[in-house]
Amino acid sequence: MLEIRWHSRAGQGAVTGAKGLGSVVAETGKEVQAFAFYGSAKRGASMTAYNRIDDKTILNHEKYMVPDYVFILDPALVFTDDFTANEKESTQYIITTHLKKDELIALVPALAGREDRVFILDCFTIAQETIGRPIPNTPMLGAFMKISGMFDIHVFQDAMKSVLKKLPQKIIDANMVAIERAFNEVH
Repeated sequence: MLEIRWHSRAGQGAVTGAKGLGSVVAETGKEVQAFAFYGSAKRGASMTAYNRIDDKTILNHEKYMVPDYVFILDPALVFTDDFTANEKESTQYIITTHLKKDELIALVPALAGREDRVFILDCFTIAQETIGRPIPNTPMLGAFMKISGMFDIHVFQDAMKSVLKKLPQKIIDANMVAIERAFNEVH
């Protein structure tokens, strides 16, 4: 089973991103869960969202997981959230930050010893410059496609277009640019 934990603030699109990823994966015939856990339900409050993906029926409906991937959509959360909780030795971290990787690791002791499993990009800048709003969920998914290799980037973009189909075409197109840019910029 593949497990993903999203660390975000309410209003940054983690729930929408988790559901969007779930919708894309479900179309392949896999079993999927996408859900969230909110503290206070106020915009800006710290929250987590989750995905589980498996070939067989998923019977576990708890928020507890041993994640394969951890997405950190808000850079400040590396200082406040216990984002390494229940990690595996192979858990990979995709973190939005404007810092260089070595600068981030120097500031966040929890990342020490995990350098080869930490990937960074500035999802806020990508979202602002492409979509026009600082909502980092689709850039994070573009980075995830690069790191995980789950889908070819163009296959993923095509699938996401159907997930976003209720939005104006201009916004769908901007999200596709954000996904591709994040795919190319994550390192």
